[in-house]
Amino acid sequence: MNRETGAESRAASGAEGVVLRRARAADARAAADVWLRSFAAALPTVVRPRSDTEVRAYFRHVVVERYETWLAEEADGAVAGVMVLEGEELSQLYLAPERRGRGIGDRFVALAKERRADGLSLWTFQVNAPARRFYERHGFTPVEWTDGERNEEREPDVRYVWRPRRS
Repeated sequence: MNRETGAESRAASGAEGVVLRRARAADARAAADVWLRSFAAALPTVVRPRSDTEVRAYFRHVVVERYETWLAEEADGAVAGVMVLEGEELSQLYLAPERRGRGIGDRFVALAKERRADGLSLWTFQVNAPARRFYERHGFTPVEWTDGERNEEREPDVRYVWRPRRS
């Protein structure tokens, strides 16, 4: 990450040519489209309560405007991933399906931990075993399991927490 501006992060391994940068208003549609494609690929059994149009409007009017939203942008300008931080919560981390397994998610988590050095929490659906393994590999611990009653999808979920190790 560029420590002077906090605006970009480049990596030399696994995701060459991909830049992590803060989203701007003009990026909302591309970020929402990555979210939609990723959700469909990763969670085919989870029923979305919002239409594509509603998701795009939410990204445009809420996510990018109100929250710390980051994009993984390829050299050609294509958006390969989106990460959203809401306070201490890592509220969104979605990758374009064809870009999974290339280190972008690892970079997003490292950036989130840098930006929220005191700790992070997040929710993921219980059926999303790959996401659960990913977060556990990155030091997140499951602390709460629910029946889904409190989320829009009514899908059982799990809350994870990461706290830095203190010496």
